[in-house]
Amino acid sequence: MQTVETLNEGLKRAYTLTITAAEVDAKVDAEVKRVAPTIKMPGFRPGKVPANLIRKMHGEALSQDALNSSIQDGIQTLIAEQKLRPATAPQVSLEGEYAPGQDASVAVSLEVLPDVPAPAIDDLKLERLTVPADEAVVDQQLEQLASNNKRHDDAEEGHAAATGDLVVMDFVGKVDDVAFDGGTGEGMAIEIGSGRLIPGFEDQLVGVKKGDEKTINVTFPDDYQAENLKGKAATFDLKITDVKVPAEGGPDDEFAKSLGLESLEQLRGLIKGQVEQELNGLTRTHMKRKLLDQLAAGHDFDVPPSMVEAEFDQIWAQLQHEAGHESDPEAARAELEAERDDYRQIAVRRVRLGLLLSEIGQKNGIEVSQQEMQRLIMQAAQQYGPEDRQRFIQYVQQEPMAAAQLRAPLYEDKVVDFLFGKAEVTDREVTREELEAAIESEEGAVPHVHGPDCDHDHDHAKPVKKAAKAKPAAEVPAEAEAGTEEEAPKKKAPAKKAPAKKAEAAPAEAAEGEAAPAPAKKPRAKKKVETEASEG
Repeated sequence: MQTVETLNEGLKRAYTLTITAAEVDAKVDAEVKRVAPTIKMPGFRPGKVPANLIRKMHGEALSQDALNSSIQDGIQTLIAEQKLRPATAPQVSLEGEYAPGQDASVAVSLEVLPDVPAPAIDDLKLERLTVPADEAVVDQQLEQLASNNKRHDDAEEGHAAATGDLVVMDFVGKVDDVAFDGGTGEGMAIEIGSGRLIPGFEDQLVGVKKGDEKTINVTFPDDYQAENLKGKAATFDLKITDVKVPAEGGPDDEFAKSLGLESLEQLRGLIKGQVEQELNGLTRTHMKRKLLDQLAAGHDFDVPPSMVEAEFDQIWAQLQHEAGHESDPEAARAELEAERDDYRQIAVRRVRLGLLLSEIGQKNGIEVSQQEMQRLIMQAAQQYGPEDRQRFIQYVQQEPMAAAQLRAPLYEDKVVDFLFGKAEVTDREVTREELEAAIESEEGAVPHVHGPDCDHDHDHAKPVKKAAKAKPAAEVPAEAEAGTEEEAPKKKAPAKKAPAKKAEAAPAEAAEGEAAPAPAKKPRAKKKVETEASEG
C-alpha cells in the first residue's frame, strides 16, 4: 500500500491510499483456500472444486470483499504509522471506478484530537455551599408527604361531598350522546379540589351523596391531548358509589405503616436521609460548575469541528423540541435562532472541557475498574425485563461504543472527585433557596469525557438538559432512595391500595392519548441551556 498525505491543516487530515492489485489478489486467494472445502458443485466431490472455478463463479464478490478488507486494513495501518488519534470515524471514498486486477485509489479524510496542553490543576480554589438538613425541613417534608398521600375515612350516611372529600364513582362520557373510547370506567376515586380533572368537572361533584346518579356537562380544552375531543362539549353520566372525608390528625405511626414502614420514627429517618442526599447533590452540582468554569477559563485550544457540530446538533434538536411545546412555537423558535451562535459556543466549550477532563484522567491514572463496569452494566440492565436483560448485557460486552457510553459518566465523576481533592476548598453555609438560585444563575458546560478506552468512532454528543429543580423529599415516598444513582437502582415505593374496580379509563388521569378529561398542561420551553453533565 502506498500513502500520500494531501491535507494537514489544523486538526484536519487527508490522505490518498493506493491499494495494489497484488494485495487484493492475495486476499482473494486466501479466501478461496478458506472456502474451497465447503464449496459443492455438480461433477466434483465435496471440497474438490478447482480454485479457478471458484474464482469464476464468485470472483466479483470475492474481489469486492477483498478490496473492502484491504481498505480497512489500510486505514488501520495509516492510523498506526501516522500516530493519529481520530476524533470521529474517517471518511472513506473510492476514487474512480474499480475493476478487479487493477490498483484502487482511496481518499481518506478525518479530524484528529488536539494535543491538549498540560492541564493547570495545582491552583484550583473552590467554595462549597452547604445546607444543613435541620428538623424544621424534615417536618415540612413529612407534612407535605402526608398531604400528598391523604387518608380518608367513610363519610356519615347522607353526607354531601365538599372540597377535600374523596368521591368514588362509575362514569360514562359522551359526545353528541355517543360514548367515546376511553371515556368509561368504574370505581374511579377523585379528591374534590385536586385539580386533576378538566375545568368544571370537580366543581359539579360538590354536594353529591353516596348512591346519587348525576349527569354533568363539561368542555374539553382546545389543547387537549386527544385530537377527537379538543374543544368538544361532553356529558358524563355518573353513579356515586362512595363518599369519604379526610382523616383527622397528621402523620403518625399508622400513616408510616400505610407506606410499608414500621413507625413514624423510621419514616422521619428516611426523609432526613433523603433531604441530606438531595442537599449534598446540589452542593456537588454547584462545586462542579465552579470547577468547570475555572478549567474553561484556564485552557484554550482548538477542538475538532465535527465533534462541535455533533454536540451542537444535540443541543439544537432538544431546544427545538422544547420550543414546540411553547404557547407560541414560532416565536420561541425565532428567539432560539437569534441565540444560535451562543449555543454553538456552548457546544465548543463542552467538547473542550470533555477533552480536558479526559487528559487529566489519563495523566493521573484514573480509570473505571472492571468491577465498577460490571456494576454499571447490571444497574443499566435492571430497566429491562428478564428475557431482554441478558441480551442487553451481551450487547454492552460486545459493543465498545455502548460500553463507553455507560462508562463515561462514572469516569467523569472520578476525574471531578480527583480535582476536588486537589483544590483548596472553603465552606459556607447557605439556605437551600440560595444554593438553588446560585445553580440556576450559572451556565457551565457538559463535557463528554473521552476516556483512555473511549471509541472515537461514535457520536460523543451528550443531550443538553436543564437541571430539574430538586423535588422536596415529601414528593417522593421516603424509601425511594437507596443511595446515589451510581450506587444502586432506586427502589420502588410501597404500592398504594387500588380501587375495588379498575377503571377502563380514569377521568382524573392526564396520561397522553387517553380520552379522560384531565387538564393538559404544557411545559414551558427552556430559555437557557443548562450545561452540567451530572447533578449528583
